Amino acid sequence: MNSPHRSIIVEEHDGSTRTRLVAGTEDMLGEGDVLIDVTHSSLNYKDAMALAGDRGVVRTLPLIPGIDVVGVVVESESPRFHPGDRVVVNGAGLGEFRHGGFTTRLRIDAATAIVLPESMSSHHAAAIGTAGFTAALSVHALQKYGIHPGENVLVTGATGGVGSIAVHMLANAGYRVTASTGRVEEFDSHLRGLGAWEVIDRAELSSPGRPLQKARFDGVVDSLGSHTLVNALAMTRRNGVVTACGLAQGPDLPATVLPFILRAVNLVGINSVDADLSERIDRWKELDEQVDRSVLDRLTSTVTLDEVIEAGRDQLAGKRSGRTVVEIN
Repeated sequence: MNSPHRSIIVEEHDGSTRTRLVAGTEDMLGEGDVLIDVTHSSLNYKDAMALAGDRGVVRTLPLIPGIDVVGVVVESESPRFHPGDRVVVNGAGLGEFRHGGFTTRLRIDAATAIVLPESMSSHHAAAIGTAGFTAALSVHALQKYGIHPGENVLVTGATGGVGSIAVHMLANAGYRVTASTGRVEEFDSHLRGLGAWEVIDRAELSSPGRPLQKARFDGVVDSLGSHTLVNALAMTRRNGVVTACGLAQGPDLPATVLPFILRAVNLVGINSVDADLSERIDRWKELDEQVDRSVLDRLTSTVTLDEVIEAGRDQLAGKRSGRTVVEIN
């Protein structure tokens, strides 16, 4: 790495927190058995919260945010990796309780990293990131529990990172996808371009509804939680599957047991942070094979390390959609 070592740091300051771009130091490399030059990261909603100093995300200070890391191995104590290998890590505590990807150089744990497929660029890997990995976990869960191509699947938060990639993967696999968004007029053609069969207003799902409603969906990929997740459960058919991976609307679940005891609906939790190595390898193989790079490009905007703090503010204000890649080196 020829350029100076730089990092975005969240730190204590005058009884609060501040976030700034600083010159990197040796003690900011973090811990791990693989040293990498970071080439790309991405900006997720959780990263935007961390940049704002949200202590629900930031578990320790000082902290470098960034839950996604893509980079090139400089040195490795693990025989799995060699200098020059391109690697990716998603979650695994990065950007929460250990230093993450908004830095030019970082130590990572070999147990959480995988070598990128040769057919995938580092930019595209960052564009997929945790959001795409979570989408792949959700789609896999639907398939694992018996939801087949041709069936109806609802995707909530469909213009977000998880939702956009889930719509695309499900449509490519032959599912009839209903995409829910708060900006139907603005994003209808965009979501249909990703493969959505139907686009609905999130208002149909975001307010309290009856505990059991007309069964409209065979499966659901939900990233919102709260009333949206509850209504999705109430609209799922007998033995259907609902995956839950987020809480953009809220962490509460004001539900009844009726969908479970009268329709045997299955609610499956999705945790991308702590996925084991074999799961990471398998899901990234699927992402490499199933995600159209031209579609991914349409979903993606790019910022630099110097711009990511401001981009985080925009993310929290609802001014960004799709995926945001952070170019580091």
